[in-house]
Amino acid sequence: MPVYEYRVIPAPSKGIKVKGVKTAHDRFAHTLQDIMNEMGLEGWEYQRTDTLPAEERSGLAKKTIVQRSVLVFRREKEATASSGQPTITATPQTSAPNDPDVAAE
Repeated sequence: MPVYEYRVIPAPSKGIKVKGVKTAHDRFAHTLQDIMNEMGLEGWEYQRTDTLPAEERSGLAKKTIVQRSVLVFRREKEATASSGQPTITATPQTSAPNDPDVAAE
């Protein structure tokens, strides 16, 4: 069974101006396309877009809930053996032990 790692990035709020792309709708689509192609080159597969509530400060003491859109990508972890079990390697420890649950970017 494959093991995946995930990356969640903020969705763009508006499109970037590009020569030859006229409407706001087309600029937004072009911006999304660029993000997805860039992530794809790094091995990330687009999964979905989610809109989630987030609490933000509004003024000195007031907080409000806003909706944030994020793009979710995943890719298969490279450190899996052919049996589907994670590969375990022994390394000498010189200081504090490494945390195996922390994913390297």
